Amino acid sequence: MKIVVLDGYTENPGDLSWSGFEELGQLTVYDRTSLTDEAEIISRIGGAEIVYTNKTPISKNVLDACPSIKFIGVLATGYDEIDVAHAKEKGIPVSNVPVYGTRSVSQFAIALLLEVCHRIGHHSDTVHAGKWEHNADWCYWDYPLIELAGKTYGLLGCGNIGIHTAEVAKALGMRVIAYDARQTKEAKALGVEYVSLDELFAQSDVLGLQMPLLPFNTGIINRENIAKMKDGVIIVNNSRGQMVVEQDLADALNSGKVAAAALDVVSTEPIRGDNPLLKAKNCIITPHMSWGAKESRQRIMDTSVENLKAFLAGAPVNVVNK
Repeated sequence: MKIVVLDGYTENPGDLSWSGFEELGQLTVYDRTSLTDEAEIISRIGGAEIVYTNKTPISKNVLDACPSIKFIGVLATGYDEIDVAHAKEKGIPVSNVPVYGTRSVSQFAIALLLEVCHRIGHHSDTVHAGKWEHNADWCYWDYPLIELAGKTYGLLGCGNIGIHTAEVAKALGMRVIAYDARQTKEAKALGVEYVSLDELFAQSDVLGLQMPLLPFNTGIINRENIAKMKDGVIIVNNSRGQMVVEQDLADALNSGKVAAAALDVVSTEPIRGDNPLLKAKNCIITPHMSWGAKESRQRIMDTSVENLKAFLAGAPVNVVNK
């Protein structure tokens, strides 16, 4: 049995092992495969029965051109890049990794917020550049320092990641509110208050986006909804960049309506040089790295191997196109 991993580098840049897959078949791992060249994708899949991808798209054309495919695994939770409906028509199960980075991603969301509040990286750079050494006073800060206690953290989405983010926010002394169609006992037990979408926008001092990309929330951070928010709101997004209308957010940052944004995702990745957020005021951008802790990536590896074992045993699990 031939197994192909189309884009394995971000999952395993060399600090993990592919041995779990090697025990199950003849494994070929490509570090990267073109996101746009379907001919390359088709060529690399070749006659493989098992295909794993993270961000390399598997379209209808690819599926039709590769009749050997029997199973597709996603080295992530999101599966937007796969034509899952056509895969279902062809009898090909697609399995993802539904839970792997809950702690890491929620931790990163708080790290983004704390960076807005204290600009630790910036101030460290200024010290190394000599500013403190030559400063007239014994201390300084170049940005307003923000205390979070007593402020309201609003969560757009309160699933597993949101719940852990809420835990930390509560520990910092924040009130936590959330908008989510599914209200959980776990969130309520933490003291999370569920509110309407407009209430979320109106009451949040910090608005965190922690929801999968869905039709209703695509472009939800737009001019109209930003106008409903508090002056000086902080927006944190390490979920999906497509939730944000980037020019509208850049305009709000430049006007001061939004005090700061801390983003780990953008609409097109890698980021394009003409993205308006690159030149917006008070905008921190990191390169979609929330998920990348070694512990999280090991869980992806382990679950992906278990997904394949389950498929081979005739009882596939974590199937997103049943």
